[in-house]
Amino acid sequence: MDALYQLNVREDTLTEAEKNFLDEKGYLNLGQLLSKAHVEKINEKLYWLMSLEGDKAGSELLDSPYIRHPKEAGADRLADLVNKGEIFDIFYTHPRVLAGISHVLGKSIKLSSLNYRAAKPGMGLQKLHVDWHEAVAPGQYTVCNSIWLLDDFSKKNGATRIVPGSHHSGALPQDVLSNPEAPHPDEVIIEAQAGSVFIFNSHGWHGGTTNQTERSRRSIHSYFCRSDQPQQVDQSRYIKDETLQRLSPAAVKILGLVDKKS
Repeated sequence: MDALYQLNVREDTLTEAEKNFLDEKGYLNLGQLLSKAHVEKINEKLYWLMSLEGDKAGSELLDSPYIRHPKEAGADRLADLVNKGEIFDIFYTHPRVLAGISHVLGKSIKLSSLNYRAAKPGMGLQKLHVDWHEAVAPGQYTVCNSIWLLDDFSKKNGATRIVPGSHHSGALPQDVLSNPEAPHPDEVIIEAQAGSVFIFNSHGWHGGTTNQTERSRRSIHSYFCRSDQPQQVDQSRYIKDETLQRLSPAAVKILGLVDKKS
């Protein structure tokens, strides 16, 4: 029995309408998968981790050759959340998320990284970009992301923008656009309540916008790749025994650690 089935992913976990929208637009709102109380507990844990790690927060990303810009002046970062508490397990085991990711990439998937990003006040603007080093032909997708909203997302607080359908283009935005930082005429700003989760094909053009409020805008990204691709954060290097002990064999397989638990 495969890991996805063991984690309750079924053919009807996403509706046909949801699958079609994801195919056409390259993103999908999965709705509010986290309660208000759950979001508050997660944010409390993240605040504690940021205080604990200080200047070293997100340092695991510095070791990865697969992340072009591991440290970002306009945002707070945490990485390797897999090993930082049971509260984060839901981010890579939720059936709705896994159903969306596997619909884009196929059933042979693994978590590439689980990171926190909070766009700071007055900052957070990113160029439109993709999360892969080269353009790919439509359908030849290797990476897919999910963004978990830990604050309400709005145009004012630097919400993520996506250009619908751009995953079909077979082109990188920097090769096509004169100014990838500028607003795109077709872009959609993700606006939704805290606790909501969005899937987006990482070959689609996307990026953060400027946070025009006085508070950081918080989110977690559970980023997946095909099983034949390298992880941004090498789980075999970082995984802790205490993490393995609490996880089911199916969850361990999603981490790409097929020989660690059976």
